[in-house]
Amino acid sequence: MAIRSGKQTASPLVLFTGGGTGGHVFPGLAVLDRVRDYGYRTAWIGSSVGMERSIVRAHGVPFHGIPTGKLRRYRSIRNLFDVFRVAAGIVRACGIIRRERPSVLFSKGGFVSVPPVVAAWLHRVAVISHESDADPGLATRINGRFSRLMLVAYAPAPSPAAASARRRRRTVVTGNPIRPEIFRGERGRGLQTVGFEPGDPRLVLLVLGGSQGAAQLNRAVAEILPRVSRQWRVIHQTGMHEVDAAGMDSSTYSHAPFFRTEMPDLLAAADVVLCRAGASTIWEAACLAKPMLLVPLIVGSRGDQVRNAARFEVAGAARVFIRDATLGDDIVCALNALGDDPGLRATMGQAARSVVPTDACERIAALIRTAVEQR
Repeated sequence: MAIRSGKQTASPLVLFTGGGTGGHVFPGLAVLDRVRDYGYRTAWIGSSVGMERSIVRAHGVPFHGIPTGKLRRYRSIRNLFDVFRVAAGIVRACGIIRRERPSVLFSKGGFVSVPPVVAAWLHRVAVISHESDADPGLATRINGRFSRLMLVAYAPAPSPAAASARRRRRTVVTGNPIRPEIFRGERGRGLQTVGFEPGDPRLVLLVLGGSQGAAQLNRAVAEILPRVSRQWRVIHQTGMHEVDAAGMDSSTYSHAPFFRTEMPDLLAAADVVLCRAGASTIWEAACLAKPMLLVPLIVGSRGDQVRNAARFEVAGAARVFIRDATLGDDIVCALNALGDDPGLRATMGQAARSVVPTDACERIAALIRTAVEQR
């Protein structure tokens, strides 16, 4: 508690918002933990029914639920109904902000973040927004209009439009925040978690479909397993989608719908990571110098994963696969090459590590602290 004029006053409150996928939650929690080190109070605003609710509460953070609607990039009758849900979310968020009186609101994005950002702006609370992808999503573009600072993972490409945007708001390149526990994983513990024998000479492939899984990757894994099992063991996050792994024994293949606290150890155990190209997933793998095989989401996407993947491919840190018809063959070919060449694995891993700064949490927390002190 802060002491002023002989009276106890509450320490500053920093509100966080974001949700919809793990990529909008886990990086925000990493920043939140760093902000707590300053002695600030923290709380989170998210969807009353979203995945962020259970994750944030399990982290020991006060959670405020609001109604919200999805922001779609296409015409749909559902957009009409969601306008009212977004409006209701703004009203609810306004009530939370009036009651809690935060010094700063930090947004990690996702459509649920728009109502709190607008509500904070209406109450003259400083807003700091962060975008993880190579180009901003619709929610981030909206939030940017109400933000004092716009934090980005990558330096914006020079263009008149980008220059104009930077004149309207201050843009700061910070990189993507990474959970500190990611760096504390142990290979042996990861192998033990999934029941793999530590002395087995085969390499380990970690397959991650993101927090929501990926049916396309699941099909590819079922196809490649019999073809690579002599050289590779596979740890697979399937999401809620079924995967056909009939005939594969537990010494070769381990799968689960979701990995949470186990993820640092599983990443440490992996020799190669096969995944989508969501920003959080590829940054965590890159920070640990893991070669990556990337299958960016295309259908129903604005193209952000394709551009994320391209940055790592150009750097020599990843192989990128776009064609679904040959996906299995392409993955097998890449695994054969990586399995036979330790030098290639090392080179790709070093390239991945060189792309990403690892101090984004500290940079972002420092900017939040400055905003709090300027109140």
